[in-house]
Amino acid sequence: MDIYDYLIVGSGLYGSICAYELNKKGYTCLVIDKRNNIAGNIYTKNIEGINVHIYGAHIFHTSNKEVWDYINQFAVFNNYINSPVARYKNELYNLPFNMNTFTKIWPECFTPNDVKNKIEEEKSKFHIAEPKNLEEQAINLVGPTIYEKLIKGYTAKQWGRPCTELPPFIIKRLPVRFTFDNNYFNDRYQGIPIGGYTQIIKKMLDGIEVKLNTNFFDNRKEFETIAKNIIYTGPIDEFFEYKYGPLEYRTVKFETEVLNESNYQGNAVINYTDYEIPYTRIIEHKHFEFDTTSSKTVISKEYSVAWKLGDEPYYPINNDKNNELYLKYKNDADKLTNVHFGGRLGQYKYYDMDKVIIEALDYLKNI
Repeated sequence: MDIYDYLIVGSGLYGSICAYELNKKGYTCLVIDKRNNIAGNIYTKNIEGINVHIYGAHIFHTSNKEVWDYINQFAVFNNYINSPVARYKNELYNLPFNMNTFTKIWPECFTPNDVKNKIEEEKSKFHIAEPKNLEEQAINLVGPTIYEKLIKGYTAKQWGRPCTELPPFIIKRLPVRFTFDNNYFNDRYQGIPIGGYTQIIKKMLDGIEVKLNTNFFDNRKEFETIAKNIIYTGPIDEFFEYKYGPLEYRTVKFETEVLNESNYQGNAVINYTDYEIPYTRIIEHKHFEFDTTSSKTVISKEYSVAWKLGDEPYYPINNDKNNELYLKYKNDADKLTNVHFGGRLGQYKYYDMDKVIIEALDYLKNI
């Protein structure tokens, strides 16, 4: 018996936008989530007065004014600019690769032409016509010095294997800037919601029935009968009971701790690029909102971990094997007239937050 017009599985950004917009149009919605909190991976929790990004740092950025105006309905954004720092052993470098980075790596270089000539000199000594792995490809692009200090260890930790064992296509290009500009993103609009992301989802879901600690698959038959339509934002392969085999991901482990000091590292994001340090980066959450008054701080160490079935899926591994597998699931999904698959897990594709908004709103145009 249909009680709702829409059952929405997952209260992350995609599912919550759908619920908000459908509710405005007069449709009845039930949102369920297997976690004990709303907001999916953009969930932020207040710890010691600091808004902590529980599932990893999320920095909103877009060049689409409509998207920027849309998200600003739900929160006031600050003017945070993502300017990460890389630590290689006892050396610190600005990211992305720019003149601040290069003049520190090569103190004899002062101008963009100096740096261009230096990189070309290094590349020419080690050029390989047909690179067989990621290491050879990266050296072809930027030379051995930048590769050794800023790419080799970090990339190996991210993928769980040496760069010599990774295919060259993973790095098609490496953005190199010949300006003194530490702004990681090129987008026109950028910032962090003052007060965290959870408030955004809370406002979207205001007045809509939400059930937490509720796993769709625990009562699948019941859930499939209580709504005319389903918007599903979980893993697409799980929906089809892994009939073609599981899609692969990389996952992330977080170690979050409260420290009795006011400023641990002086920046929100510091990447650790040498392989000997097991974590990929440390996030100091208070710097996302320019907090200079709290006597304590909260940091999260991030570890890139091999994924196995049952782990939290983070980053789709979109190689040929997995893409072909996904297309099999998508073919089955396209045959279902009352189920829509959306978001990162439903579409097996990594999305920045602005692209999630675009995808959700595009889908809703037809309803």
